[in-house]
Amino acid sequence: MSLSDALSATSMTSRAVPAASWLSDQQWLSMSADGIQLQLDLSDGVLTLAHFGRQTLVDPAQHRLMSGSATPEASLDRLPPTTLFNDAGQGFAGYPALIGDREGRDWLTDMRLSDVECTTDSRGAHAQLSLSDNVSALEIVVSLTLTIEGVLRQQTMLTNHGSVPYRLEWLAACCLPLPVRFEECLSFGGRWVQEFTETRHTLSEGTFTLENRRGRSSHQRVPSLIIGTQGFSEQRGEVISAHLAWSGNHRLLVERQFDGSTQLQMGALLLPGEQSLATGDSITTPEVVMAWSDSGINGASQRMHRTLRARLDWPTADKPRPVHVNTWEALYFDHDAARLDELVTAAGDVGAERFVLDDGWFVGRNGERAALGDWYLDARKYPKGLGPLIAAVHAQGMEFGLWVEPEMVNPDSELYRTHPDWILGLANREQPLGRYQCVLDLTREDVGDYLFSRLDALLSEYPIKYLKWDMNRDLTHAATQAGERTGRPAAHAQVEALYTLLARLRQAHPSVEIESCASGGARTDHGILRHTHRVWTSDCNDPHERTHIQRGASRFLPPELLGAHIGPDHAHTTSRRTSLAFRASTALFGHLGLELDVSQLDQTERTELRGWLERYKSLRGLLHNGVSWQLDCLDQHQHAHGVVSLDGHEALFSVNQLAMPRHALPALQPLAGLQKAQSYRIELLELPEHPERRMKQLPAWIEAQQQGQTIVVTGDYLMRAGLALPILDPDQAILIHLQAIDS
Repeated sequence: MSLSDALSATSMTSRAVPAASWLSDQQWLSMSADGIQLQLDLSDGVLTLAHFGRQTLVDPAQHRLMSGSATPEASLDRLPPTTLFNDAGQGFAGYPALIGDREGRDWLTDMRLSDVECTTDSRGAHAQLSLSDNVSALEIVVSLTLTIEGVLRQQTMLTNHGSVPYRLEWLAACCLPLPVRFEECLSFGGRWVQEFTETRHTLSEGTFTLENRRGRSSHQRVPSLIIGTQGFSEQRGEVISAHLAWSGNHRLLVERQFDGSTQLQMGALLLPGEQSLATGDSITTPEVVMAWSDSGINGASQRMHRTLRARLDWPTADKPRPVHVNTWEALYFDHDAARLDELVTAAGDVGAERFVLDDGWFVGRNGERAALGDWYLDARKYPKGLGPLIAAVHAQGMEFGLWVEPEMVNPDSELYRTHPDWILGLANREQPLGRYQCVLDLTREDVGDYLFSRLDALLSEYPIKYLKWDMNRDLTHAATQAGERTGRPAAHAQVEALYTLLARLRQAHPSVEIESCASGGARTDHGILRHTHRVWTSDCNDPHERTHIQRGASRFLPPELLGAHIGPDHAHTTSRRTSLAFRASTALFGHLGLELDVSQLDQTERTELRGWLERYKSLRGLLHNGVSWQLDCLDQHQHAHGVVSLDGHEALFSVNQLAMPRHALPALQPLAGLQKAQSYRIELLELPEHPERRMKQLPAWIEAQQQGQTIVVTGDYLMRAGLALPILDPDQAILIHLQAIDS
């Protein structure tokens, strides 16, 4: 293809049709999809990023002429470029994309382009860039996909062609040059019951690094970053959102050099000696998922949602996300038959669609200190098996789910007493317990076979449609105790073995959905979601905390994947008391369930709860298929967000007040995502009780609605001027429903 043909094709390509072109004579690679374009200058054998953003015309010769930079004094005669694979052999003085050696040699590499392949298909535009270094006898393949949703996926493969093993310390899954104008970074961390806490950082010369060594993606270090221009917000600024699809140890870094050049690296963090490549061996990193936006965080999150939705593998296509009832906060370990019958009947009465039996069902499990690993039904609690309980669940119109924690074992268990060497650990080293349990070594074939056989037996014997797969401790002494690798680190291999076990189970039981739970949200990433169907966002059901938690999680995951349950009025994790309306309106914007003892509610409370579940069922088609929007608010104690249908004809917005309002009168709140020329009927679905305590008069449009008037406003007005809001007390919310009507 000639240069003029390539430029013409790029300018005329439909946003929905992926395109890729490799101009070998110009040493120029261009990929585009859904209005996003990636352009690489591959001259001099290096992977220089020319453009990542909106689709545009770029002439290679003109770009090289106009972007060629000066060289400052007191530096190398020619500063090495920041590329998609930075290594020290080119004089790059920053953090290299590859760190390793052969007994102290071949620690420096100079990778140069050796081959380019690019293709397109229905999933997007693809390129494989091969680089090699003859001196170190190493080869790198950088794989790039620009998906049909305009999301960049990148991963790296390393192959050892040398005659001596190569000890690998670090291999970046992505190494992305960033614009100097990107001056701020948003990271995500927290702790148990306070996941996805957002922290904003100012980028300056040096390295901003986050490392996770807990063996799972963790509460404390979510493998995600958002980097952008100063002051970027929900709806403003240029950003790149980046997420590592990996459920284990990881490293994220943003590094700025003295000349202002900046790089982002992400990858799996390796323990010392964890990876050694023999002659001919290869290793492939996890994938990094990146989305660019010049309309704030929303634009990037929406692309993330679309690309993850496209990869989900539901057992039943287009099945609505059923309302859960989970027994944990209702029963804990007390599996009394009469209490279970009461809970099943009450759950069916309020309209639940899935009943999940949580911890305590297997032999010897009367508390958290014993029996993990002994995955056999407790005959004392269930003398006739699970059949009668499942029959009762089915009689109420619900399907049945079961809690398991296969990766763990209590020292006080028959499994541990029989196979003490089946755990991850080091000889002569006593490791701390976590929740009174150890971690089984999934890298052992006999362990994987045992776990598969027990789960397969349960799923074969009973009509179980759902597994809540929990994981309640970090990895510490993560070494195998088997074979020639005895005493060697196995944290990385443990994650891969988990993926293998999950894939094996799903292949044997394709109709079963699996939830990823890890003390709440400690394993919430695109990697685990290749094998599961939702995540348990947090063990905290307090809607005040959940507002922050769900907002952070929604940066990278769509709402239908976020388990969001209505808990009791007195939250078990925070002791905060909140109204059912606030709890339910918060849980609406996720995969809704119940984490309370429904049988203890009186008839008035059941009626109110039933109404909320009916509302969820009527709206979940919108909430789980639409476009999510987070709104900029002038009040820092206010959180406004919503979902707009793909055609723009329906929307649901929520405004949550989390503390005393900033001003006596709330500012007008503009909405987003609507069609400007479309007229919408506005309906306030939920107004908190006792507004007279806060207002002598409600906003005019709310009073008019209460008097029976139909409120119709254009999308342009709602997005430009906004809505007058009622004054809310802390921990209250309003829901606003919009429906398009003929002009």
